Amino acid sequence: MSETSREKFIRLAEKRVTRAIDDIRLIGNLADRSNYDYDDAQVAAIFSALRSEMSACNKRFQATRKPRRATPFRLAGRSKP
Repeated sequence: MSETSREKFIRLAEKRVTRAIDDIRLIGNLADRSNYDYDDAQVAAIFSALRSEMSACNKRFQATRKPRRATPFRLAGRSKP
């Protein structure tokens, strides 16, 4: 029996949303000041980037056109590899 498009959507959505929630929780772990040094501007940049991507994702469900690719997120002050 072959998987329907609805079943595939549910399977992938559950897996991807669970992974995203886990990653967001890991971002929350960065709030521990005893392990990390950061400033309010960096925190604001993180949440601005997350809100922006959530908004873009929501728009994809509202519209049929393809969104543009976002540039990778980088914090200021990061040393180059």
